[in-house]
Amino acid sequence: MVHEAIGHGLEADLVQGGVSVYRGRVGEQVASKLVTVVDDATIPYARGSFYFDSEGVRGQKNILVENGILKGYLYDRLTAMKDGCDSTGNGRRESYHAKPIVRMTNTLIAPGATPPEDIVRSVSQGLFVRKMGGGQVNTVTGDFMFEVSEGYLIENGAVCEPVRGATLTGSGPDVLKNILMVGSDLGFGIGTCGKEGQGIPVSDAQPTLLISGMTVGGAV
Repeated sequence: MVHEAIGHGLEADLVQGGVSVYRGRVGEQVASKLVTVVDDATIPYARGSFYFDSEGVRGQKNILVENGILKGYLYDRLTAMKDGCDSTGNGRRESYHAKPIVRMTNTLIAPGATPPEDIVRSVSQGLFVRKMGGGQVNTVTGDFMFEVSEGYLIENGAVCEPVRGATLTGSGPDVLKNILMVGSDLGFGIGTCGKEGQGIPVSDAQPTLLISGMTVGGAV
């Protein structure tokens, strides 16, 4: 969820182009105070890690949101020049055939302090999403949609029967503000992110999250 709900919206080329819901919001609260979002190219052996980006800038750990407050954006050399700052090491390209553009690396919500089993026990009725599928986002509005690859109903604090064919939709800023608990665990997913016709390796990670409400689609 972190990749679509906020990650793309913090890429500086989209921010500067006026097509990000997070434009001009540095210093504002954009998520729950429990939420810290990091883009980190230095995680050993992670799919999105590297020593140097495609422009020769050292891979870095960038704190994008800290305790719910937006701290900054992801930059390559060109967008950094426009904003009068340094590149964050996020200038990436698929191959020498393509130009470098701003891309994520390993994007994650940092773990919190609540044991994940306590989060599940606190839910009287809900949906437990163990694995997400493909997703997309409208960066102008922050609206996103995901497929649920593996999900289960929660009844009275217990994980029950599985569901299939479900989708999750919502607004990134709204969902991030509606996070009530952040688990002490951390689960990684890997994939290939597409942008402007280029595909690059990335990974995403999240702890178990309790979200107060989100639209669930699908047929019973």
